Amino acid sequence: MLAGRDAERARIAALLDGARAGTGGALVVRGVAGAGKSTLLAEAVDAAAGMRVLRTSGVESESPLAFAALQRLLWPLRTLLTGLPAPQQAALGAALGEAAGEGERFLAFLGTLSLLADAAEDSPVLAVVDDAHWLDDASAAALLFVARRLQAERVAVLFAARDGDARRFDAPDLPAVVLGGMAGADAEAVLSARAGATVDPAVRDRLVAATGGNPLALVELAGVLTPEQLAGRSPLPTQLPLTGGVERGFLDRYRRLGEPAQRLLLLAAADDTARLTVVRAAAEHLGAGDDALDEVERAGLLHVDGDVLALYHPLVRSAVYRAATSAQRRAAHRALAAAVGPDADRRAWHLAAAADRPDETVVAALNDVAERAATRGGHEAAAAAWARAAELTTAGAARGRRLYTAASSAWLGAHPSQATALAAAAAAEPLEPRVRARLLTLQGQIEWNTRSLDDGYDLVLQAARVAAEADEAMAQELAMLAASLAAFGARSPRDVDPAALVRPPAPDAPPRVRAASALLRGFRATACRDWATAAECFRGAFALTDADPVDDHVLQPNLGVAAMLVDDDERGLRLHAEQLTAARRAGALTMVEHALTRGAQFQIATGDWAQAAGAATEALALTAGTGHPGLTALPTAELGLLAALRGDDAADRLLAEATAIREAHPVGLADFLVADLVRWARGLRARQPASALYHLEQISSPGYRRMAALDRLETAVRAGREDLARTWLGELEDFAAGTGAPAARAVVEHGRALLAGDDAAEEHFRRALDAHAASLRTPARARTELALGEHLRRARRRVDAREHLRTALSLFEELDATPWAERAAQELRASGETARRRDVSTTTELTAQERQVTALVRQGLSNRDVAAQLFVSPRTVDFHLRNVFSKLGVASRAELTALPLD
Repeated sequence: MLAGRDAERARIAALLDGARAGTGGALVVRGVAGAGKSTLLAEAVDAAAGMRVLRTSGVESESPLAFAALQRLLWPLRTLLTGLPAPQQAALGAALGEAAGEGERFLAFLGTLSLLADAAEDSPVLAVVDDAHWLDDASAAALLFVARRLQAERVAVLFAARDGDARRFDAPDLPAVVLGGMAGADAEAVLSARAGATVDPAVRDRLVAATGGNPLALVELAGVLTPEQLAGRSPLPTQLPLTGGVERGFLDRYRRLGEPAQRLLLLAAADDTARLTVVRAAAEHLGAGDDALDEVERAGLLHVDGDVLALYHPLVRSAVYRAATSAQRRAAHRALAAAVGPDADRRAWHLAAAADRPDETVVAALNDVAERAATRGGHEAAAAAWARAAELTTAGAARGRRLYTAASSAWLGAHPSQATALAAAAAAEPLEPRVRARLLTLQGQIEWNTRSLDDGYDLVLQAARVAAEADEAMAQELAMLAASLAAFGARSPRDVDPAALVRPPAPDAPPRVRAASALLRGFRATACRDWATAAECFRGAFALTDADPVDDHVLQPNLGVAAMLVDDDERGLRLHAEQLTAARRAGALTMVEHALTRGAQFQIATGDWAQAAGAATEALALTAGTGHPGLTALPTAELGLLAALRGDDAADRLLAEATAIREAHPVGLADFLVADLVRWARGLRARQPASALYHLEQISSPGYRRMAALDRLETAVRAGREDLARTWLGELEDFAAGTGAPAARAVVEHGRALLAGDDAAEEHFRRALDAHAASLRTPARARTELALGEHLRRARRRVDAREHLRTALSLFEELDATPWAERAAQELRASGETARRRDVSTTTELTAQERQVTALVRQGLSNRDVAAQLFVSPRTVDFHLRNVFSKLGVASRAELTALPLD
């Protein structure tokens, strides 16, 4: 037992008690090597009375194997796989190697959560994950997905992760405890327990100073110093045995072993199966037998329990492996490759570690590994396998193709820094035009998402020029993509018109080629503010793709961009929902983030604020782990705007965070989106019209200028700047006339009412409401209802005003737009009618997730189906549903469905 650590033990005990009580959670135990993390985990296992304990750990040599650590954790639960919903069963089975076929990454993650929750129905579950910093990326992503969604499950996840290592376990949003050094009585207890003798306080303090209070270092010192030295009766050595670090003590023991025992221990350090049969079979290849195993066990560097072989401490692995020569390591990996039997992935990686020159046999094996990993949603593992295959490939086109594929997989796995480095390496190789164009496009995508919009645009222009030589369809899409970026303000020093890079497609060209051409022309028209031409071209593209739906990473997202540019909310919501579904299916985290954040903009406009907040929150969690903080700016800004719209004081903190991220890190294409969201939100938060106008006047993008149009127009009028309001109204009139968008026509009429005399205002407001009837933008409709009600009340037509004020109040309450609801209620009271709070049956008191559960249950979905859609467990759905029943005063799903809820 480790002395001290009482506060840390209390946190772990609370985690276990919460799981027993039905409130799941996760905790990360952090510390440097030797701080006692593994000891605390072992104590947690001992304290887990009445719980089912599942264990796994990260292994450095195993980190390229997709889902390897997760497979070990869930192996005892494999018989429960058949109880999962079919899509989750198939995806998780594929990820764990239990079933053939393709695995959808997010479904595998959800299957992990469901499997643990199902196991916890019999008894609470404790999942212990040691050395989390060495988890393979796919396992880490799955376990973090679970850890972030534990609510009503009887599941506790306990991670231990080393600080100061080459790899980090990034989970800043999870609760954590950090193990520091020991001193005083705690350090003395550690020393005395190991030495079996009294330790002099002065000796203790010197040893603490020399080791930083590291418990493992203290234990190792207590084992090598004499009782007289520890008691202070003999001087300590001038150089303590662990001067070179904790690993030195393990290395000294290793070097005292005979050569066969050293070879066996090196095999154990290079192995990632922890199976004695594998290590012994490999040892036979190197001439090390049972005598060598006995010698290593007697040295205390490993122990064997049945067929499970465990090293004394993770530092034994790193010390022994790093001390071996490169020839010794290659020999160990060759022996292990021969010993792992039918495990093709492990065999390939051991062969790759044993190779020191180009080898087509190993390259073929790694290609197979990469393809299997990509099929299972393990993009990080696929990137690692293709990158290593490229290293073992002679320079040339084949090497370049493998580096490009590795870069693409790294980008899909949300590792932009790694993708950048791999793409740069691929660019140095001779590539055929199609691959070169794809590579340039990937480099452009990374640039405009994480660094510079202009540099990304320039790379796409180059890609389109290269593709024009080899593939007309690809060239059309890339020219369209370049035009899309130009519509958002991208510029290149080449001064090239994207349309000049391609010929107009033939009338009988494939629909997707003609659609790309139509989008290209629409984006060019948008850049010129020729809204009529833009709308016509975009409608042509929509018609072509409605008849022949597309599912690719270039054309489909830009259909969503086109919908955004002409305020086609219905289509934009649908396209981004489809994009999100496809991205989740592929496990493409960058596209998931794109679909969530861009879809949230339509949800904000149409008033589905709970859904928008959920999307932004999920996107924030995804982007936080990418290593590029700039990607977190957009979802943070969206959450800040939503808080401002609702009158939530959290808005100020979120807006400050978004601004700080934008100032400190490259944000890429999202930069202007973040800036405009912050400006809009700060305009909403400002108390004085002049201050609000200062922020609202700076909104630069046409889309956000239209979304914030009512705020801008009303603020300008209140600030006495009718000239500015008329200028802005003219922009809106041009857009509405060109596109015919109902939302735009409604705002135009609302603006005309603000600038008209009292006699003409009512007619314009009523025209605005007529236009709102064809629009999905509920917040704008509520604003017009309120404005008309206020106008009628001021005209002393109080009875006429009440109808519009009641509607406005109801809509604002449904939106949870507190400031506007209070304003509508005040106006309604001024009209002579008491503004009553809505009955709870209208769901005002439900949380965002309770509303989501309610909506899906009312569609007739089972708890398992609801859980699948919300990426939570059925137990969490049941928990929220019970709260819904209590708040709404119903006792069954039938009663809930029968309630007249909006």
